Amino acid sequence: MVLSNIGYSLREAFRHMRRNWTTCFGAIVTIFLSLFIIGLFVFGSELLTNMVGGVEDKVTIQAFLSDDADRTQVDALQEKIRNWNDVDNVSYKSKEQALEEYKQTMSNKNAADAVAALDGQNPVPASLVIRLDEPQHVEEVATKLMNDSDFVMLADQGDPSSAVQYGQATVEKLFSVTSYIRIIMIVLVALLAFVAFVFINNTIRLAIAARQREIGIMKLVGASNGFIRGPFIMEGALEALLGALLAVGALQAIRTHLLPRLANSLQFLTFAVSDAFFIRLFVLLVAVGIVMGIVGSAIAMRRFLRV
Repeated sequence: MVLSNIGYSLREAFRHMRRNWTTCFGAIVTIFLSLFIIGLFVFGSELLTNMVGGVEDKVTIQAFLSDDADRTQVDALQEKIRNWNDVDNVSYKSKEQALEEYKQTMSNKNAADAVAALDGQNPVPASLVIRLDEPQHVEEVATKLMNDSDFVMLADQGDPSSAVQYGQATVEKLFSVTSYIRIIMIVLVALLAFVAFVFINNTIRLAIAARQREIGIMKLVGASNGFIRGPFIMEGALEALLGALLAVGALQAIRTHLLPRLANSLQFLTFAVSDAFFIRLFVLLVAVGIVMGIVGSAIAMRRFLRV
């Protein structure tokens, strides 16, 4: 479609959309539903990723220290670990802080009785709390720590294997589940995009089939394929644009009305999604919709131009 035909193509596209508004409406609804479902899955995938990321960020290594560990040596070990790869931060938790944390975490009556029965004694060891840049590397860092000679001298009860804890079984299950979820989300979005393209192509094909006689007459009077194709491609692009904008509007409504309610109801989960993500998603949906409309129209017209 050359530039000189854009005005003609645009006028013809609007004329046909007005005359055949039911077919046009069906195409727009199909595109809207297809792109809305794709956007909803991408949005859900981002939410799930953020929720999983919030859980992963809580993965830490607890390195319990002996009660008679020299604080100078502990500080030196802390600085040493902080310089390791994959380590984000290392903080020292004293015995008093650990006991207070236990009281707050286990606030039931049995826990209170257990603390009272200690008679002023504090059996909870001090520890180094290690946070990682990449939680997936927790096992590697934990193994490195257990084999570190400086930590072996300072480990609680002199046993580095039992003094290092990071919820091994839980962490392994968590990372296994999250990796599967991410793969499934990618496959679903790709499948939905393909299904959307098929629906859009078939809808546009039906609209073009209704004007097959008109296309044949234009071919017989010498109109070029580009001249004939222009209005249909323009119409496909306009219908796709309208459908994409409706999908964007529906997703924006979910973002502004439903998401805050979910966040208030389920405060233990993370529902934070950045504005930048929504901007990228909305631009992507509009771009994908227009491309699908143009490509779908071009593919659907090929057989009708063979007159």
